[in-house]
Amino acid sequence: MQKKIHIKKGDTVFVNAGENKGQQGRVLEVIRKDQRAIVEGINLVSKHTKPNAKSPQGGIIKKEASVHISNLMLVDPATGKATRIGRKLNDKSAIVRYSKKSGEEIK
Repeated sequence: MQKKIHIKKGDTVFVNAGENKGQQGRVLEVIRKDQRAIVEGINLVSKHTKPNAKSPQGGIIKKEASVHISNLMLVDPATGKATRIGRKLNDKSAIVRYSKKSGEEIK
């Protein structure tokens, strides 16, 4: 069984550890199997490419590499600060994520 993940695609996250500590970005992809996420503009690596139809010139391109989700915190939309996430049932008996700092639901 795979562990539940506190971030989703499209969330704005804060990097709290590693080379890019203190930066924010939007989640482009979540890789549940490896507990990792690809975040826009974070953990850029240089990739050497051969010339092909997509890039006829080839050369070195900068690309985002994955970051472990334990190094990411969700940014609370209400306050704009990093927060921990909780889960609770709302009035329609659906599980929703909420900010532990402000108590607000996260859409």
